[in-house]
Amino acid sequence: MQEEKQTFKRELGLLDATSLVAGSMIGSGIFIVTAAMARDVGSAAWLLVIWLVTGLLTMSAALSYGELAGMMPNAGGQFVYIQRAYGKLMSFLYGWTVFTVIQTGVIAAVAVAFANYSAVFFPILENKILTIGESYSFTNKQILAMASIVLLTYINTKGVQSGKMIQLVFTSAKLFALFAIIILGLYIGLKTDVLSNNFAHMWEASKTVLNDDGTVTVTKLAGVALLGAMGATIINSLFSSDAWNNVTFIAGEIKEPKKNIPRSLFLGTLIVTIIYILANIAYLALLPMQGTPVGESVINKGIMFASQDRVGAAAANVIMGNIGVFVMAGLIMVSTFGCNSGLILSGGRLFYAMSKDGLFFKKAGELNKNNVPAKALWFQCVWACVLCISGKYGDLLTYSTFASLLFYILTIYGIFILRKKEPNVDRPYKAFGYPVIPAIYITLTSLICITLLIYDTTNTGLGLFIVALGIPVYYLTKSKE
Repeated sequence: MQEEKQTFKRELGLLDATSLVAGSMIGSGIFIVTAAMARDVGSAAWLLVIWLVTGLLTMSAALSYGELAGMMPNAGGQFVYIQRAYGKLMSFLYGWTVFTVIQTGVIAAVAVAFANYSAVFFPILENKILTIGESYSFTNKQILAMASIVLLTYINTKGVQSGKMIQLVFTSAKLFALFAIIILGLYIGLKTDVLSNNFAHMWEASKTVLNDDGTVTVTKLAGVALLGAMGATIINSLFSSDAWNNVTFIAGEIKEPKKNIPRSLFLGTLIVTIIYILANIAYLALLPMQGTPVGESVINKGIMFASQDRVGAAAANVIMGNIGVFVMAGLIMVSTFGCNSGLILSGGRLFYAMSKDGLFFKKAGELNKNNVPAKALWFQCVWACVLCISGKYGDLLTYSTFASLLFYILTIYGIFILRKKEPNVDRPYKAFGYPVIPAIYITLTSLICITLLIYDTTNTGLGLFIVALGIPVYYLTKSKE
């Protein structure tokens, strides 16, 4: 009975909410995905255009979400918005996908990234514990990844203040470190001709493929082929910019949510967009775009063939020499640990909201003595750890990013639906540029999804399958009521 009387406490201010937005967005992606994007488009200018479009799309979505957040300042965020616009089935499909792959898949992948970079300092983590055939191995890194998830879950069950402190400290640390790399990178890089060389033929796009025999195939891109390549590779930058919506999940614990959630969404996405574009300019100032996979130095390998796609580590190597590898590994450890703290903190609130609607485990709808949905957090923890064990979290991440885009489109279209259905409801904040900006977001993101369906049919099809699998699960759940 005591747990049922517990309620969320509004203890998070604008700074905390903004920290959660930025901290949840910045994980390991910004340090890695530029290499794949460079191979896909082969042009410095088009690379920056893709990052700029990503930032504008993210910010326009965040500004649109502000209207929904102001209308419904409740725990659960996007789940609540979708239910109000479309009903329980669609909101369940969203919650189902978030639990099975979107939130837990990202938590698992970020935890493994943390463990991968920890192995730079502790090589023993590379040791294999179990091997099954040639396709699966269980290592000490996976144990560390799971341990980090368990630790952060435990800390977050102690109250929102505990999670808040971790988020503030780690977000501040990684923002400081990223700005340091950007400033030093531009200071050193602009003394060379690397940037000017990268922009000498900046609009000449090409796709570079490393073949199994070690040879490289380069295909010129123009017109529809270029648009298709950009539409397909933008999934990398969109993944790096995702999770900004997590702040809406904890609306029940934010002070003055009708004002602070829209503001934090705008400020957080703006800060990260600026950092990401500047980081890529710093990469282009330090490293040549093109390179060779057999290059003996980071300069010879270039951005395209940075070792294990670790562009950030290659840039740090140019700035600081060999010690840069360890500095970058430390930065990514800080970045991923802080990122997962925010993801774990917010995810539990969504599953709490689902439980309250009878769409998730009943126990997940209880708050502990610290006014935290501890059992929802532990359910999330267990499944994220299973994904770490499975070794399939990378695949799940690919599927879920596409599914996530679909739900962003649905949610923003929900603004149009609710404006018509509920014209007189109080809207403390109205979507910026409505109806033009939300419509542009829906159109462009829909085109990206169509492009992904054409160019990456297998992964996007599996993403749709995971969403669709929730339909029979929903009706099975309802039949037992």
